[in-house]
Amino acid sequence: MSAQDLRINLGPSTGSVLQRNGDGRADVRIAGTAPRVSVNKFVEARIVNDKGEPITGQDWRALEKVRAGGSWSGELKEIPQGGPYTLEIKVAGSTSVDSVKDFFVGDLWVLAGQSNMEGVGDLVDVEPSDARIRSFDQSDRWVLASEPLHQLVNAADRVHWRKDKDGIPKKLEGQELEQYVANRKKGAGMGLPFAKEMLRRTGVPVGLVPCAHGGTSMEQWSPAGRDKQGDSLYGATIRRVTAVGGRVRGMLWYQGESDANPKVIGQYMDKFEKLIAAFRQDLHQPDLPFYYVQIGRHVSNANQAEWNMVQEAQRKLESRTPKAGMVPAVDLSLDDGIHIGTPDLKRLARRTADLVSHDMHPELEKFKPYRRGPRPVNAKRDGQTVRILFAEVNGKLVTAGRLAGFSIHDAGGAAIPAIFRAQVDPRDGNAVVLHISGKLPEGATVHYGAGRDPYVNLNDELDMGTPAFGPLAIE
Repeated sequence: MSAQDLRINLGPSTGSVLQRNGDGRADVRIAGTAPRVSVNKFVEARIVNDKGEPITGQDWRALEKVRAGGSWSGELKEIPQGGPYTLEIKVAGSTSVDSVKDFFVGDLWVLAGQSNMEGVGDLVDVEPSDARIRSFDQSDRWVLASEPLHQLVNAADRVHWRKDKDGIPKKLEGQELEQYVANRKKGAGMGLPFAKEMLRRTGVPVGLVPCAHGGTSMEQWSPAGRDKQGDSLYGATIRRVTAVGGRVRGMLWYQGESDANPKVIGQYMDKFEKLIAAFRQDLHQPDLPFYYVQIGRHVSNANQAEWNMVQEAQRKLESRTPKAGMVPAVDLSLDDGIHIGTPDLKRLARRTADLVSHDMHPELEKFKPYRRGPRPVNAKRDGQTVRILFAEVNGKLVTAGRLAGFSIHDAGGAAIPAIFRAQVDPRDGNAVVLHISGKLPEGATVHYGAGRDPYVNLNDELDMGTPAFGPLAIE
């Protein structure tokens, strides 16, 4: 009897990552056909390591007898985190073996949002690949994770395709696709450096599920599109998570730039909260960890107030949403007018990994004391100074050179000249002191990072950035 008599139709695929359970193990159901095998013969399976040795507890075991019609199925339980593994199957009594090679057990992370998650960093000095980090690319293939992770033009889901001159979505194929790939100069993102950070810290393989799409608004991510599957961003993301097993470790989100306009900004917070709730409900993970980036900078004069309103909504959402964390980006450098540059995408990834390590990996002793990074608590007037107190500071507040980024605004929101010196409070490393010239108007507020393209430089000793904020009332 030959291995060709067996076929696996359900189970791990080459290069895939299976999501581990809380105990660091994975259960996987496998099924297939054996058309020329006698009914009541057992199909057996085992899992071996990269040396061809059975891993502990995973030597040959009977799945079930072949049923009438030649179908068979079974479940392999408690596969330990790690890999690469090979699944071998055979018919009982046969020496002929078929296999699925190079799969892993680890953590899956969804990458979603718009262009800064899709990645538009220069493809220069990008994060190197690692064999233990895989990507379920947008054409639904498990591949070695390498930059650029996102490639929308030939995605399996039509919602990502470019539209032709007649407005019809078109999938790039053949020579057009080859030219597109050969000519790419941008595409670095934060997903791969994040995965590398988590792998380095935990030793656990990582699978990435890239689903982002540049220029998209919260409305385009509406959960109302769930049943449209590949014709909606939300539906396509749910479909892809289902395709990799239905469970993931968490979600990384970077979006909001497209909602910084007066027509939709009023609904942004509500839409964001509903989106998170929908992902958790539709993926059957009510505690799905959701980490997101506060939008950063944009070299533009358009819709200044709405840009800051998106940032403020994102800042406030963190305290309103359990199992969620926000990562500031307003201090980071750009590779063009709006997209974070490749070096600082790595920096952003480290910040995100620090939050994830603290929140989700109690076994990592180093990260237990870590805090989220500076979060404003209040601003109080004392004579000719305004003192801003921060919580969640790691060590103390630090600044490279003269502290910048703070401004005073009147009750109508207009900036007024008032601050002649800003400094970290020499008596308290958790506070900033603004020295004020003249009298402040009634209802004055303080902002940090006002406008679309501010220069800010207040971090803490672990390089956790301070989020853009304001208006914060001056008491």
